[in-house]
Amino acid sequence: MDRRRFLQTLAAAGAAGATRTSAAAASGSNFSPLEASFATLAAAQASGATSAEGLARAYLRRIARYDQSGPALRSVLAVNPDLLVAARALDAERRAGHLRGPLHGLPLLIKDNIATADRLPTTAGSRALAGSFQRLDAPLVARLRAAGALVIGKANLSEWANFRSTHACSGWSGLGGQTRNAYDRERNPSGSSAGSAVATAASFCAAAIGSETNGSILSPSSLNGVVGLKPTVGLVSGAGIVPLSPRQDTAGPIGRCVADVAVLASVMAERPLGYGTQGTELEAFRLRGVRVGMLPPSPGAHPGAARILAESRAALATEGAILIDLAPPKALGEMDEAEDVALQYEFKAAIDAYLAALDPQAGAPRDLQGLIAFNRAHAAEELTLFGQELFEASAARGPLTDPVYQSALTTLALKADREGLAALFTGQDVELLVAPCNGPADRIDPLWGDRSGDGGWPSIASAAAIAGYPSLTVPAGRIGGLPVGLCLVAGRGRDGLLLQAGRAFERATGARVPPVLPI
Repeated sequence: MDRRRFLQTLAAAGAAGATRTSAAAASGSNFSPLEASFATLAAAQASGATSAEGLARAYLRRIARYDQSGPALRSVLAVNPDLLVAARALDAERRAGHLRGPLHGLPLLIKDNIATADRLPTTAGSRALAGSFQRLDAPLVARLRAAGALVIGKANLSEWANFRSTHACSGWSGLGGQTRNAYDRERNPSGSSAGSAVATAASFCAAAIGSETNGSILSPSSLNGVVGLKPTVGLVSGAGIVPLSPRQDTAGPIGRCVADVAVLASVMAERPLGYGTQGTELEAFRLRGVRVGMLPPSPGAHPGAARILAESRAALATEGAILIDLAPPKALGEMDEAEDVALQYEFKAAIDAYLAALDPQAGAPRDLQGLIAFNRAHAAEELTLFGQELFEASAARGPLTDPVYQSALTTLALKADREGLAALFTGQDVELLVAPCNGPADRIDPLWGDRSGDGGWPSIASAAAIAGYPSLTVPAGRIGGLPVGLCLVAGRGRDGLLLQAGRAFERATGARVPPVLPI
């Protein structure tokens, strides 16, 4: 039996075995975690309505019913076989009067390119890393556990963080298959943090952790109706994450509401979040007097994006924001070629170093050329739908001292930052930038992959990813029944202000509508 199938079978058996446990262990067996916030889940544990084990079992039942069968969303790549043991330990700590922190007993899903020191491998979705178990948690995971979080399992993702083929289908991995959109299983979930966003939208976990190089948190969050934060690069430790570009990579939280994302961000962060001057309380913050730069929908955006933007403007104005119409600088349309070059150089150097450091007993390839050879040798599982053009292009690049790479970095610093975001922020003295995010979701196309262009992807989001600024998406409405988010960008280190503004927008709109999952 395939290891992943074994772990999924184990999880289903654990859920089915709830009726055979003691009354204490089964506490909260009737509690539904559907759409429950952290505050609701914490209160339910404090009152005895459920427990950490009760929550774990409730989420396992939903995973078995909707992710492994029914609509088979395939957002969960593997369930932690030690989940219930860990949950019972946290329940024992609660009974003894000890709470670890704000996440005590809350089950989180971790994207499977982030290391966890348990019986779950860290695979990036590839069969090449199916035996790669880590001895240490990534620092961000250690921080989450120290605050009381449970690792319910690993989330499916676009294999290698969507950096293998130019024609890949987002949400597909060789190990996990095709993740499907939470609102319509025939629709693209986007990626690469597809599983993290879908599982959060479908209440398969209290919240999830994703990672982003360029769009991998914001895009699937927008298309699955959840809140996603890409922190300022460096705010969250990047150690223990399968790399694409250490210059741009960052992990970040995905939740059903801004308050939950803010809690996760504060736990994961290595330094303060940089809240606004109006006070550090999320709920006390108001947008009154905050200067917000409004950008139009991107070329290629759905016609419905104009309505979403108009509704968002009205909500922000009602909250007291000073709205200033801005045009995207020409420089933001001149980043793509340089970024493609830079990412290829950076991926080659970073993945070679990562693979060389793995335990040889994992049986994984030792460098990028080894990965390319592995995929060719396992073409029936890895290369049936699309190829590995990005792997091959990266392998052909030279060292990071190459003048071509250095020139690309200079271009990116100029176009994304100085002539891009920095010019927008300083030109009209604005504190936030706002634009419609991408969506609605296109149909899954395993033959052509993601061929709908940028789907209206906002240039400020790409610039934020390249230049390391924080960005956030919050549900803003629906087009044809499918969710679309609003994208917000703040200056470096102002993640807290971004979350405060996102909560103000969320409070004014209440735009999130949960998916209805068929049996």
